[in-house]
Amino acid sequence: MAFPYKVVAITGASTGLGAEMARQLTRQGCKVALMARNAERLSTLAAELGANALALPCNVDDFAQVQAAVARAEAELGPIDCMVANAGIGQKLAPGPWDPSVPEQILRTNVQGMVHALYAVLPLMQQRKHGHLVGMASMASYQGLPLDGGYAASKAAQRIFLEGLRVQLHGTGIAVTCLCPGFVRTPMTDKNDFDMPFLLEAEDAARRMLRAIARKRRVYNFPKRLAALVWFGQRVPRWLFDAAVSRMGAGPTKRAQPYSQPRP
Repeated sequence: MAFPYKVVAITGASTGLGAEMARQLTRQGCKVALMARNAERLSTLAAELGANALALPCNVDDFAQVQAAVARAEAELGPIDCMVANAGIGQKLAPGPWDPSVPEQILRTNVQGMVHALYAVLPLMQQRKHGHLVGMASMASYQGLPLDGGYAASKAAQRIFLEGLRVQLHGTGIAVTCLCPGFVRTPMTDKNDFDMPFLLEAEDAARRMLRAIARKRRVYNFPKRLAALVWFGQRVPRWLFDAAVSRMGAGPTKRAQPYSQPRP
């Protein structure tokens, strides 16, 4: 189905799912505001996509930077009627030593970064009584796993925040969608050293997400087989779950390198 919005802002747009969504949107004639920290990658992508794409380097950790990027996008592209808060990071929380700065940064970028993106456009959408706010959570938001609690917690916080915001904005003309993808193949997930069940290609995942946004889905969990597996895992007795997955945190301690969205 045709995408119903004319001007779309995407954070974390320099690579992965953000870049792929931008490509598909510009092919449909949408104007896209590309937001990310990496100015060089953004410029390269904007040049690839043509006149309908605008590179806006900014850090979602900084609300003032996001506000400035939104103001420029509205001035040059027109009113933003869809914001996709896609930017995110993650890192394994390996013990020895325990470093609180790691989960702190994950939570700040994933949760507060999403809030910054949504709140930068929300007052404008409220004035126009029209718009769509989209947050990128994850299937990981439904279950905590060893070494991954920081990432999963951030995604759970995003999902719950979006649910509350959706109810709060009901009847205002502003829709809210929470996207919960499973594993998606990107340059970053190619570095993962563990099995990724039901792995999707970025083009396929982006197409599914844009369709869910167009249909104004409240929450979109995909792929279905992974969603079913997660549903089952939530209903396994906790003593059995603990025994089965605790082994995932065993073995030599290693400090993992950060990875970026998308990752479930």
